[in-house]
Amino acid sequence: MNNFSTSTTLFSRNFSLNMGGQLLKLSTPVVMGIINATPDSFFQGSRVPEPGVAVEAAKRMLNEGASILDVGAISTRPGAMEIPEDEEVDRISPVIEAIRNEIPEALISVDTWRSGVARTLHKRFGIHMINDISAGESDPQMFSTVAELNLAYVMMHMQGTPETMQDSPQYDNVLDDLLQFFGKKIYKLKKLEVNDVIIDPGFGFGKTTEQNFQLLRELDGFAILELPLMVGLSRKSMIYKSLESNPTEALTGTTAAHMAALLGGASILRVHDVKEAIETVKIFSQIVKKPANNT
Repeated sequence: MNNFSTSTTLFSRNFSLNMGGQLLKLSTPVVMGIINATPDSFFQGSRVPEPGVAVEAAKRMLNEGASILDVGAISTRPGAMEIPEDEEVDRISPVIEAIRNEIPEALISVDTWRSGVARTLHKRFGIHMINDISAGESDPQMFSTVAELNLAYVMMHMQGTPETMQDSPQYDNVLDDLLQFFGKKIYKLKKLEVNDVIIDPGFGFGKTTEQNFQLLRELDGFAILELPLMVGLSRKSMIYKSLESNPTEALTGTTAAHMAALLGGASILRVHDVKEAIETVKIFSQIVKKPANNT
């Protein structure tokens, strides 16, 4: 993004993901809608613990243009406490089952760091993707599990745990440190023949506001990894604190950050507000559109 040019290949990489036999093309960025089967996620508007409410939210997101639904049952806000694995499964299963019954064609990602949860939900519902905030750090069986189940895999960087990550995050250089972190993880995943890997810098996960914005400015640096890039910026504290507001009032700031992320090479936006994110992608596509050859 430092040397922005609409002629660069950064904005036209022909990434694609195998989602349970369905090919999801990322040559145009796509949107992932957030569905939280939790009572305590940081943005109240994303909480849909009741299956019927979750189905309506899922239908709305898909109608607005979401390509993937990301369903989670554990809050990962700063200071969040863990819950037992069986409680995580019990929270999330009715929501995914209801979505599966009502919208069988929906592409479903599960936001979990536990390989046992991934196995159980894949066996019950045939999920398509795992979104792991710990990049395998919290469960050493996760990499082999996604390899065995042939699931698309989002690995996110987080310094510490949700309970401790904002205590005092420190880096030599935040971009360089993340590139080294992801490089080691990618090597392990390639050895296991995990083919559909997405990286997520982990905005807000063990980073100060300044470090978050440095990552956003330097997002094009992740292109060296030659993998799709997902960003989760939606209504986060780096945005609403900069605006001296709160998550409820952070939609405009989120949209601005999403445009910066797209210009930096993001392939997937993970969002609470699908309609606005889709509109941002449409304007982005016009900005980077190659001019017609009139000769």
